[in-house]
Amino acid sequence: MEKTDDVRQNARPVPPSDAMDRKLLAELVEDATLSYAELGKKVGLSAPAAHERVKRLRQRGAIRRVAALIDPQATDKTLLAFVHIDTAGWGKTTALMAIRRFPEVEEIHSVTGDACMLLKVRTDGAHALEQLLGHLYATPGVKATRSYVVLSTYLERPVQAEKTEDWPPFDVPA
Repeated sequence: MEKTDDVRQNARPVPPSDAMDRKLLAELVEDATLSYAELGKKVGLSAPAAHERVKRLRQRGAIRRVAALIDPQATDKTLLAFVHIDTAGWGKTTALMAIRRFPEVEEIHSVTGDACMLLKVRTDGAHALEQLLGHLYATPGVKATRSYVVLSTYLERPVQAEKTEDWPPFDVPA
């Protein structure tokens, strides 16, 4: 049996402990370049208190890393697609996980339903998507793919700190 446990799991070691942690995380998701003074002011803490809480959030794994969000047009990767992959047997093999080497592959998920794996990919056009699909078909264990090209994106964002239960219900106009 091949070992494939090097793939990041969804579980976080320790969730944020309180509403203040979620406020801090929400502000950092919007702008991770805020100084501790600015961050503290936004959430009602002193700069040293904000710094200490952020330090603890990093230590607990709630903040895994800080990264730049690149505009897809800046890299000419304007075609966004989701690819369902059907595999022979369980999809999480070393060979299939090796597709993460392709820079067009942004996410890899094991899913339920009519596919084994779901990929989020971004390419510079239909021809590049076709080439990527060719690489996928050449991967041992891949039986079929189904691609869904995105026409418009109405919401795309990183993980949010707030929970739905934190927000009051609202009326949707008819």
